Amino acid sequence: MAILIDRGTRALVQGITGKIGSFQTKLMIEYGTNVVAGVTPGKGGQKMECVPVYDSVHQAVRETSPEVSICFVPGPYAADAAMEAVDAGLRLVVVVAEAVPLSDAVKMLALASERGSFVLGPDTAGLISPGRSKLGVQPHQLFTEGNIGIVSRSGALSYETAKTLTENRIGQSTVIGLGGGPVWGLTYRDALERFKDDQATDAVVLLGEIGGHMEEEAADYIAKGYPKPVVALVVGRTAPPGQKMGHAGAIVQQGRGAAQDKIAALRNAGAAVVNAPREIPNVIKAELRRRPRAK
Repeated sequence: MAILIDRGTRALVQGITGKIGSFQTKLMIEYGTNVVAGVTPGKGGQKMECVPVYDSVHQAVRETSPEVSICFVPGPYAADAAMEAVDAGLRLVVVVAEAVPLSDAVKMLALASERGSFVLGPDTAGLISPGRSKLGVQPHQLFTEGNIGIVSRSGALSYETAKTLTENRIGQSTVIGLGGGPVWGLTYRDALERFKDDQATDAVVLLGEIGGHMEEEAADYIAKGYPKPVVALVVGRTAPPGQKMGHAGAIVQQGRGAAQDKIAALRNAGAAVVNAPREIPNVIKAELRRRPRAK
């Protein structure tokens, strides 16, 4: 069974009539995602790619019973849209938007935690279970179905890694983009926990970067006896302190968040640490030979 989404998962698209939302909805449907409804206030009654559009999430939930949402609403309004989805009872909300105000993002994540829902993002590429379904903007041609999970803060790095695995005939079970920060909903530890219980996943690739301490928290979790091989890559080793490197969350501040600290923590926890995506296929093969599939 896939993690978080599968072929039959009923999906809602918020902002479906916008330029990005309509384009990505078409691609998701073509890939096999079961999009049952869209929401754009004031556009209720329309259809987009044969998908009915509603004025509110609550109305869409009453009529079509979606389980998850992907939100293409622009940054200043994205948190309100996501909170509407959480309030309507959706178990997962994927927030693609960049530039979500920090105070709004904190409120959004607090409500999700209170209601027992998960937010992926903000500023995320989404997630994809290759060959089955996707809630995101991934170039799906780079992915192929298989048994390796990937979790990454960087969408581009996850694409490059999946492409490298695919070229080496190693497929992926689910690929999760956590988002660029500086605050996150779903974390590395959350993803590892779900991969642990996912029968379709035999090993996990953790793609980290400078800033924050999510990777160290993941290392603590792995060190407690994680049953599946973890291969880790942390980028940004040469980043100067105080300099943001692409993502809002990719910044070393006050002696915290350095790549070297994350690498040491993951290595000490038992993860196999590599220096570049091209090294990952051979290391994964070696780890799976050394640690066969957990029963």
